[in-house]
Amino acid sequence: MELLLPSRALRLSRLRLFCLLEAATLLILLLVAVPMKHLAGLPWAVSLMGPLHGLVFLGFCWKVANAATLEDVSARMGFKLVLFACLPGGGFYSWKTLDSEPASS
Repeated sequence: MELLLPSRALRLSRLRLFCLLEAATLLILLLVAVPMKHLAGLPWAVSLMGPLHGLVFLGFCWKVANAATLEDVSARMGFKLVLFACLPGGGFYSWKTLDSEPASS
């Protein structure tokens, strides 16, 4: 039985989507939810965005591991993607970096 995988271009586009989602949820958490908690006394914002960002980050790490395993990106690039994901706005840089990856299979 042969395993059918999506094309490399589709896998990279999904990884790029997770880069954007991870970067956006981190920035919303840091720039909106945390100030709402500390300045407006609304802890539910962090209670909502914290787990949501955590779930997106785990999905992002899964996509990076999958891409590295299938050799869509090098192990070095995978490490850089995860490292940049830890920086606010780093996911946007990763998104742009993956945009320049060649789309050939």
